[in-house]
Amino acid sequence: MLKKTTLFPFALSLCLASLAASLPLTAQAARVAANAPAQTGKQRLIVLTDVGADPDDTESLVRLMLYSNEIDIEGLIATTSVWMKGTVNPQSVREVIGAYGQVRDTLLLHDKDYPQSSDLLSLVRQGLPVYGMAGVGEGKDSPGSDRIIQVLQEKDGRPVWVTAWGGTNTLAQALYKIKHTMSEAEAARLIAKLRVHTISDQDDTGTWIRTNFPDLFYIVSPGDYGASTWIAINSVIPGIDNTTICNKWLADNIQQGHGPLGAIYPDVGYGMEGDTPSFLSLIPNGLNDPEHPDRGGWGGRYELYKPQPYADAAGNMPGGVPYVPETRPIWTNASDDYAPPEKGEYNRAIHFGTKTFSGNKVSLWRWRDDFQNDFAARMAWTTKPFDEANHPPVVRLDVPEVLTVKSGQGFALSAKGTTDPDGDSLTYLWFQYPEAGTLKTVMKMSAEDVQGVWVEGATVTRPETAEFVVRVTDRGTPPLTRYKRVTVKILP
Repeated sequence: MLKKTTLFPFALSLCLASLAASLPLTAQAARVAANAPAQTGKQRLIVLTDVGADPDDTESLVRLMLYSNEIDIEGLIATTSVWMKGTVNPQSVREVIGAYGQVRDTLLLHDKDYPQSSDLLSLVRQGLPVYGMAGVGEGKDSPGSDRIIQVLQEKDGRPVWVTAWGGTNTLAQALYKIKHTMSEAEAARLIAKLRVHTISDQDDTGTWIRTNFPDLFYIVSPGDYGASTWIAINSVIPGIDNTTICNKWLADNIQQGHGPLGAIYPDVGYGMEGDTPSFLSLIPNGLNDPEHPDRGGWGGRYELYKPQPYADAAGNMPGGVPYVPETRPIWTNASDDYAPPEKGEYNRAIHFGTKTFSGNKVSLWRWRDDFQNDFAARMAWTTKPFDEANHPPVVRLDVPEVLTVKSGQGFALSAKGTTDPDGDSLTYLWFQYPEAGTLKTVMKMSAEDVQGVWVEGATVTRPETAEFVVRVTDRGTPPLTRYKRVTVKILP
């Protein structure tokens, strides 16, 4: 089943009065007590997966294990979907965790926050082995729906992300019970903590949820899978290098010679890891901002509006899921314009090319080589000690993350202080991200591939924001990338 696209010399003496270093997010200590508010900055995550319907869920679970040090996994729930209507496979989740357990000791050489496999096994649950709305209503609770409610009720102020790689009836049942058994105030409090990201609609409960819970934060590309954002993770894009998603790359960098976790990564059946974009934006890389999907990140960029889903002639979405018009705005597909950078043989080492791509898939695949290389490096962590593997650079800004300037006023941007834990040489690339700000005009800057750049001022007649990103890539193997953002407020 296809599831789930004029150089200006830079000097530090330039007049930016207040320089604030932007430090990378670091893991915090474990909770002091079970009921104490969490002190970690990690995102909380519950996964709903129709694992067993297609190899791609297992592939995504393997990748998720490698980021279990960066994300607080709170539940791994086996569910049904339109592709597997009467079966759930929690044992397949446990099998992946078992492979992770065999390599955890080596992963700990790279980061001390990798959880014990026994802790992850304790989070495995299942929904009812029934399809869609048949699993929603009085007396249709399951260990999976109970777990969602339990996590929401914990004394932890952080949002709870529920990513659905298959059907959503287990989430629908949790919401049904919250609505029918709790006070209006308590129900509103719990629902306000939810953040939902589903890989399209894979049963008939997605539109029911969005209709009946109009205030629920919900990311989805409804309708035709080919028009979705998530499919860009495995789409072959004409005109670019698609090497990092080819089967040979997967065999060489993930599956073969990379220990038990790599060995359990299955061959691609339909499309590689269609579910993975649902959690890519939760990874703290300096670019991702999960609470603001319109800023863009590894999982794509999404805007809040009421879309028109794509349906077939019979009025159905993929798999025969009935088309139901959206009743309110949701976070959904947004288009980016992107000119992939090119490496120069002489002079400027890297610069943006002249060929521009546009569309919602662009908002995801523009980062694809970066997150695929990151995946490969982490898989190498499962078999190599620290000094034989690559680790991402640590990006620091030498300017505030939010700058305020006047109309027409130029300004400096700097990533001085950026380091690499392996001592690798670093490549810098500064760029404006127009879609993430209100100012759509691209501002001129000095050489974009240096640590510090000068940006010429823009003339505005109303307050505008311009978003700038620095992309820092090391020269290790594979090359790894991290980012920082600077938001520039321009006042008339």
